[in-house]
Amino acid sequence: MMVGAPARFTALLASGLNLILSLFLVVRYDHVATGWQYLQQTPVLPNLGLNFSLGADGLSLTMLLLTSLVSFAAIAIAPKTERFPGLFYSCLLLISGGLFGAFSSLDAFFLYGFHEIALIPVFIMIGVWGSGDRQAAAWKATLYLGAGSFVVLLGIIALYLAAPSGLRTFDIRLMTEMSQTGITHPSSNIYLLLLFGFGTLVSLFPFHSWAPTTYSSAPPSTAMLHAGVLKKFGLYGLLRLAMPIFPEAVFTFSTLLLILLTCNILYIGYVTIAQRRLDWTLSYSSVMHMGYIFLGLATMNIISLNGAALLMFAHGISVAALFALCGALRRRTGTLEYQDLGGLATKMPVMSVLFGFAAMASLGLPGFANFAGEILIFFGATAAVVMEHSSPALLIALVAAVWGVVLSAIYMLRAYRAIFFGPLSSHQEHFSLNDLTFSERCGVILLITTLIFVGVYPQFILHLVNTAIS
Repeated sequence: MMVGAPARFTALLASGLNLILSLFLVVRYDHVATGWQYLQQTPVLPNLGLNFSLGADGLSLTMLLLTSLVSFAAIAIAPKTERFPGLFYSCLLLISGGLFGAFSSLDAFFLYGFHEIALIPVFIMIGVWGSGDRQAAAWKATLYLGAGSFVVLLGIIALYLAAPSGLRTFDIRLMTEMSQTGITHPSSNIYLLLLFGFGTLVSLFPFHSWAPTTYSSAPPSTAMLHAGVLKKFGLYGLLRLAMPIFPEAVFTFSTLLLILLTCNILYIGYVTIAQRRLDWTLSYSSVMHMGYIFLGLATMNIISLNGAALLMFAHGISVAALFALCGALRRRTGTLEYQDLGGLATKMPVMSVLFGFAAMASLGLPGFANFAGEILIFFGATAAVVMEHSSPALLIALVAAVWGVVLSAIYMLRAYRAIFFGPLSSHQEHFSLNDLTFSERCGVILLITTLIFVGVYPQFILHLVNTAIS
């Protein structure tokens, strides 16, 4: 088992190599040929249609790049731990490895299995290295996410059994092809299973209450990986599995999804404004912004789906940066209560600047990747309302999403002001007000640089995801 500094060095080396490999795959991807590339397949139970199949298209490559970026930053900002350091970094790498497997799997069974592999160390890390009422948070996350995963498993099994006995397979490509060519006619009830199962993993209203307690109690590196990447697995599953196979069910139940995502944006948005702690603000904010991505999925046109995929990437980067800075602030001050903070910009100028960049990205300021994703979703939804004469629920959801931008600005700017500006807090004498360390700066700067680069040149991601979505 890795111990202390060697454990950290090994984890950084492994995550760094993964980042380089992900960039290599993105650069080598053939945009002209499109489709699935880098294919590998090993038969497992061929009589049952079960094979260990790996590959990547533009969407999965985007998610692999997101995973590698956040994983490297999460390990870089991780503080020294005296309790089982080898296990700590091993858990981080296991989460990352499970995500790589899930996003590159072409088999629905292994797609599900790799996600479960990534979930197990999350519970361990919250229970062992978490803060606050970490045991209760770990159990709550286990129950909610376990239930959501079980519903997803039921949906995958039902989808498998919907095919004729001689054609049953877990291969996502074949499942989609058989559905689109009329070989199989799976029930729309299976779509509902997948929607609510994946939706629970994404914190879709009203199955969202696990997320704030989980993120506020989890170690910062764990919160970065879960909120930034692992939570996107549910959205990826809907894009990869549910929507291509059940396009008619997507339209049939679109009003239901629009109602739920509107609650994500408005209800959770106002709940976020009511928070008086930074970790709870960021946690609820993460839940709220899932509503925008669901809006892109519910609109179901090329513009909005490209925007949803881009926002998945952008939100993962920005929320990871914010949780990294949140953890650094907690270690230095011992508190995240707004009333106990203030005036820290003079003491920690680097943290102040980096937090400002991350906060502006989160609220959708132009020039950052989040803005590009959100504006595409708004354009796609507007086009659907004006040109396709869609249901009034889409117009209501669109108006709610636009108002949600205002709500985001309120709670994020208030948090920034309360922590870094105004008079110095009377609790300052108990703080260890050292600025970010070199490794913390490197991890956060990597994420923010990515947000700016993709915000200025969103085609870098859009060229990838469009090859899969169109």
